[in-house]
Amino acid sequence: MDPRDFGLSETQRDFRAMAAEFVDAEIVPHTREWDRAERVDPGIVKRLGELGFLGLAVPEEYGGVEADTLSYTLVTEELGRGDSSVRGIVSVSLGLVTKTIAAYGTDAQKSEWIPRLTAGEALGCFALTEPGTGSDAGSLTTRATRDGGDWVIDGGKMFITNGTVAEVALTFARTSEKGITAFLVPTSTPGFTATEIHGKLGLRGQATAEITYEGVRVPDSARLGETDRGLGIALGALSRGRVSVAAGSVGVAQAALDAAVRYSTEREQFGKPVASFQLVQELLADSAVDVRASRLLTHQVARMADAGVTPKEYATEASIAKYHASETAVRVSNNCLQVFGGYGFIDEYPVGKYLRDARVLTLYEGTSQVQKLIIGRALTGVNAMS
Repeated sequence: MDPRDFGLSETQRDFRAMAAEFVDAEIVPHTREWDRAERVDPGIVKRLGELGFLGLAVPEEYGGVEADTLSYTLVTEELGRGDSSVRGIVSVSLGLVTKTIAAYGTDAQKSEWIPRLTAGEALGCFALTEPGTGSDAGSLTTRATRDGGDWVIDGGKMFITNGTVAEVALTFARTSEKGITAFLVPTSTPGFTATEIHGKLGLRGQATAEITYEGVRVPDSARLGETDRGLGIALGALSRGRVSVAAGSVGVAQAALDAAVRYSTEREQFGKPVASFQLVQELLADSAVDVRASRLLTHQVARMADAGVTPKEYATEASIAKYHASETAVRVSNNCLQVFGGYGFIDEYPVGKYLRDARVLTLYEGTSQVQKLIIGRALTGVNAMS
């Protein structure tokens, strides 16, 4: 019995199997090419929509697919195992944008955007991070000013996944001294500019952008949720997003472990397989334990969500899973690169890419240090950031 199957329903196993088959057939054969080109095949987005992976847990009336959070997590892990860049496209467009519109949008907003997003006809980006704020989301300076029945947005965002390929930017802007509001900004709006960031260490196939807003005018009907209540929307989305990042991290670590196990049994040194050396087996054993622990922590949060626990209530558990899984991805991929020796240093083998991709997982949607502060605050009741 595959230990990953324990406690999963038949439907959940089917979701994972479908994702695994898709990843092995349509992603894994192209990951090195996409990494070198710094661009995934745009056609992969349409395929993700056709398979329903861009509509998981979104209402069927808008083109979504009935699924629980754990099924979404299982699919996300498989996508992370194939290529973390593809996983990031889904996590942001579906997890951060589409699901937020489904939760807070008006009927008109849902009808306008969700069917296209779930079908893969359009992508969304989550425009929160700014050049000067990073993890301090509450201090953002992008401003939206009321002008009659419209809002005029000025400012800039940084490190925005899908930024140059999205058709809608879920934008967070300051609307009062202490208030932040969310807006659905079509990226075709005059004054909106997205510039792709090249030369990244990892996630090279994923479009990452710097965005500028220069007098971007949107009607009040583009406002998502109540005025000045956008920070809560952002933080709730990030709690959900951290589960997705955790699952993707597990996928990266699993891929690195699979590659190292396979290589260690095929590669010979001193007349016998590398796998026969005790220190190599120690690297693999430590990695296997770490991967399983991260998977269990991630599944725990998904099961909490499926039991009706709100993102605010499971925020600490999401931080624990994200922190452990992202750091595990770095540690495991580093250990597995060691198994490859010098061959791990060239991209003819995949493990170097896993290490590069894993490193950014400890940074975005809250660095490991921020996750520790959240966990520490939950334990002590003391806010170390104040």
